[in-house]
Amino acid sequence: MTILVGLAIPFLGTTLGAACVFFMKNEIKDWIQRALLGFASGVMIAASVWSLLIPSIQMSDKMGRFAFTPALIGLLLGIGFLFTLDKTIPHLHLNSETHEGPKAKLNNTLMLMLAVTLHNIPEGMAVGVVFAGLMRNSAQISVAGAFALAIGIAIQNFPEGAIISLPFRSEGNSKKKSFLYGVLSGAVEPAAAGLTLVLSGIITAALPYFLSFAAGAMIYVVVEELLPEASSDNKTDICTLGFAAGFAIMMVLDVALG
Repeated sequence: MTILVGLAIPFLGTTLGAACVFFMKNEIKDWIQRALLGFASGVMIAASVWSLLIPSIQMSDKMGRFAFTPALIGLLLGIGFLFTLDKTIPHLHLNSETHEGPKAKLNNTLMLMLAVTLHNIPEGMAVGVVFAGLMRNSAQISVAGAFALAIGIAIQNFPEGAIISLPFRSEGNSKKKSFLYGVLSGAVEPAAAGLTLVLSGIITAALPYFLSFAAGAMIYVVVEELLPEASSDNKTDICTLGFAAGFAIMMVLDVALG
């Protein structure tokens, strides 16, 4: 039950964010979007370091000076995995007029939803692999640390749900339909978490690689998508402040509770 609750927490964040469509009439203001995207970036980078890469290296300490090897390999594979998805799935980044990936006859809001769904995959993987480490009683991962990661990702998922549901509403869709699209954008997280949990459990020796793989995937999303969106038009101040807040909160959660 503890594992199921942990896997569901990030999805709850997206769902609550999508529910904003019932209380807000317009899209989130530009400066708030930038701050929230910066915040999400800070959370994901801090989680990648403290919750994923450092435990990956610590689990490989028997390799001595080469203990970094699983973390390095997993990191590069995670970046390569998201790079491949980025090039093969049609999607549209926030505040962009041209879509990425193969050509597709989809409206902009649907492709924006695909973009959010795309970067929810590594977040789900991160939660899944951390709870996999918890299940195998890894000394590097505690119950509090695993839940700190899940809560941190849920916090940054909240604005993502709103960023999806509100544009759908502005296009004339009903509140219920807009809410549903927002929720669906986050449904991939528990699915990715569950799959990663199963795979990590089967190949327990590969856990350090899974941890760093999730870190690489999240770092790719931050560098390729979130930060460019938040700092477009040279408006970087609010993004920087949001990033600092997100990084600091996630660091405190992971270190204090882990």
